[in-house]
Amino acid sequence: MEKPVYLDHHATTPVDPRVLEAMLPYFGPKFGNAASRTHRFGWEAEKAVEQAREAVAQLIGAEAREIVFTSGATESNNLALKGVAEACRGRGNHIVTMLTEHRAVLDVVRHLERQGLTATLLAPRPDGTIDLDEFRNALRPETVLASVMHANNEIGVLQPVAEIGAICRERGVVFHCDAAQAAGKVPIQVRDQKIDLMSLTAHKMYGPKGIGALYLRRGRPRVELVPQIDGGGHEFGYRSGTLNVPAIVGFGAACRLCRAEMESEALRIRALRDRLLAQLRSGVEDLIVNGSVEQRLGGNLNLSFPGVDAAALLLSLPDVALSTGSACSSAAPEPSHVLRALGVSAEAARGSVRIGIGRFNTEEEIDFAAGRIADAVRRLHQNSPAGARR
Repeated sequence: MEKPVYLDHHATTPVDPRVLEAMLPYFGPKFGNAASRTHRFGWEAEKAVEQAREAVAQLIGAEAREIVFTSGATESNNLALKGVAEACRGRGNHIVTMLTEHRAVLDVVRHLERQGLTATLLAPRPDGTIDLDEFRNALRPETVLASVMHANNEIGVLQPVAEIGAICRERGVVFHCDAAQAAGKVPIQVRDQKIDLMSLTAHKMYGPKGIGALYLRRGRPRVELVPQIDGGGHEFGYRSGTLNVPAIVGFGAACRLCRAEMESEALRIRALRDRLLAQLRSGVEDLIVNGSVEQRLGGNLNLSFPGVDAAALLLSLPDVALSTGSACSSAAPEPSHVLRALGVSAEAARGSVRIGIGRFNTEEEIDFAAGRIADAVRRLHQNSPAGARR
């Protein structure tokens, strides 16, 4: 077993060797620009891009022409929220989202508020799920957009996106869903779930970093979207810029693998998660699982250890790779905004760690990590002032 053991798959995933194999030719002999339409090199690149576009679409039940390639989920979120807000400026100026969204949504919402839009940020229920009645009541005649993520990046909680989509469609509100953490891990059917816009990224599903997509529903009612990058009219005019062909090929390969292996992989990863949780519960007192255990990604655990500082815990685990929350906020001194929105105290939030189990983890690694984490927690308890008084 190689060390350190990697259990931070919500931050990023390793590139699957099969994905890398598919990408390699496009760094070398197949180097063409997909926008070059006058010779074989360009045609070859364009064909590879369109095959990848079809693979991404098939993963979420979309059509290939509804997939717009971007640099990742952050750009997709920006394009979706800013693009809709700008397109609908004459019809409404209100957005609904949740306090537990990723910063790539919350920061965009704050930007739009500075531009004159208003926003309602809904608190989740204590288990992290949305209250559908509160969501419905938050929608106003001037609401143009609702943005709710599919799976939370810190606590792994899954939201009822089909129900949210139905409410939005009934009220004529565009529904955007950040599915960066969910795609490739749980089944998604954008048509059935009435999702209008969906953000995706490859590096959360064993593909390369720096490539993502925005699903943009075609048909009626039409989704109006103003491009945020101009210059060349690439990607149906929604996202100009020379396409990153090797990364797009890798994205497509990753999607094909997820589509083929999702069901069996989900069962195996959930079993590893349950194995880890059972061992930690037997070896650690006062362990708290943050967020719904039932409505949750199979590989996610977000745990609080009362009386233990998470930063100290991670320093005690050089051979186990964990995190204290979102990778985008891992250097922030403030407690997790997601846990605080759930009602978790600042002290408990500072004592929480995020565990993400993935495709290449083994039972041996899980057992090793469980033992290391339990030992570290017990040691920190003993060294704390409260532990010294026991």
